[in-house]
Amino acid sequence: MANNNRYTFKNVLLETGFEYDGEEVVKTKTALFCVEIEDGKIKAISPNDTNQDAIDAKGWLMLPAFKDMHAHLDKMLYGLPWQAVSAKRKTVKDQIAYEQKMIPEWLKTSVERAEKLIEFLQSNGTHYIRSHFNIDPTSGFDSLKHLETALKNKEKTTGAELVAFPQHGVFYTNTAPLLKEVAKMNIDFIGGVDPYSIDGSIERTMDLITQLAIDNNKGIDIHLHETGETGIKTIEYLVNRANENPVLRGKTFVSHAFALGHLPAPETARMAARLAEAGVGIVSSVPFGNTIMPIPLLRKHGVEVLIGNDNIQDHWSTFGPGHMLQKAKLIAGLYGYSSEWALSRALGFATRYILPLDDKGKRQWPEAGNDANLVFLEATCSAEAVARVSPVKSLVHKGNIVF
Repeated sequence: MANNNRYTFKNVLLETGFEYDGEEVVKTKTALFCVEIEDGKIKAISPNDTNQDAIDAKGWLMLPAFKDMHAHLDKMLYGLPWQAVSAKRKTVKDQIAYEQKMIPEWLKTSVERAEKLIEFLQSNGTHYIRSHFNIDPTSGFDSLKHLETALKNKEKTTGAELVAFPQHGVFYTNTAPLLKEVAKMNIDFIGGVDPYSIDGSIERTMDLITQLAIDNNKGIDIHLHETGETGIKTIEYLVNRANENPVLRGKTFVSHAFALGHLPAPETARMAARLAEAGVGIVSSVPFGNTIMPIPLLRKHGVEVLIGNDNIQDHWSTFGPGHMLQKAKLIAGLYGYSSEWALSRALGFATRYILPLDDKGKRQWPEAGNDANLVFLEATCSAEAVARVSPVKSLVHKGNIVF
């Protein structure tokens, strides 16, 4: 891994604009450049000079590095012998009982395996991760401590933000005292899970979660699998609290939010408008069984929709790809984003909406002063990278060359 304070890439392929046939974007224009990096930032972008003493980027396409906005680095089967999901565990409470049995064993190797999982995500171009960590009577604070150790060991090459996740319920198990303690620690979000079906009360659980976030200057990111009335009521509870407490705006998220995928279109639009107005975002792992989330409608109304891999080969899911570009392609396929322009926009689901070109084709990234979080791919443009899940050739995090 290179960790020079100052160096230059040459033969870097960057997008420069769109080519039109009438109103239609038919091609993305590109050119080769030199990109100078200094102290973790992009210092300058200049016309290509093949004779410069610089790292040869070989004509690879440079894009913003990817962000996985929903992962569980602390709790997975990655690094253990292969194991598919068991059909015996049918409910969340079945999974809780299984975790209570297995967590002490998993914790023995969780630091080493979290580091391996980070390396796997990095190999697919991800440099930043929002990770949930279990906080429950079985884990205590050990899931957090082990994850912090793994992230400390990887701090030069990956960034992260942490969500305290009461996977076993806040009151279903005696987790409330632990949640109150962890809220004072160096974490970023207070999490939660299905307050009605796990704890038996929306208000009691959500009152505690939101108050802890407000009192400790944290965000909120809850798992909500519940559909129907309880799912919608939980989302509306958060919307109301964000409207009452502007400090929560832009820092409050509902992960999964499957209830939004089971509403009539007019009701979905009403909820999307309310979410946008309150600054409450949705985090999706796309797709989930037969639930197709209304992502285009949410985006149309201005809701921030974040995407993550969620479970990367663990006891909840067998299929997590660990690849944000694959997620972007899946979204493009599900929602018909097949044109050059639409595919180029779909890249934003992998980069948290940092895009080389704006909607009109004007170059907006990279610019001098941007953080040097870069991924190089064997592709001719963003649209091709998404459609073909182009091979990742190199990753740079804050100027540090990961590989």
